[in-house]
Amino acid sequence: MKVIFAYIQPFMLEKVADALRKRHVHGMTVLECKGFGRQTEGNKPHYLDKDVRIDFAHKVKIEIVCGNGDADGIVETIREHAHTGRHGDGKIFVLDVNTAVDIQDGRTGDEVL
Repeated sequence: MKVIFAYIQPFMLEKVADALRKRHVHGMTVLECKGFGRQTEGNKPHYLDKDVRIDFAHKVKIEIVCGNGDADGIVETIREHAHTGRHGDGKIFVLDVNTAVDIQDGRTGDEVL
């Protein structure tokens, strides 16, 4: 199993979610978040001068757990539908899931999906 973390622009969420539904993705978690990346390079904070300013970009984090065979297609769907061509479109990360347990009935592994 894989877990996919995608950080995208908030205004792209519905477009991405609709595309994932059409792929029959059966579940995902969405969190509002903010952070910073390369857009702040060169803006060094000055703690002693009190000239500290780090601008946080608003993002939406999508979390999806899926089977190994589904991960590449889901990643491509997210990338295709979250892409605007502008700086800050976001990032996608894919990690292995070592253990999964269904709280309701105790199923484990791929059966959880």
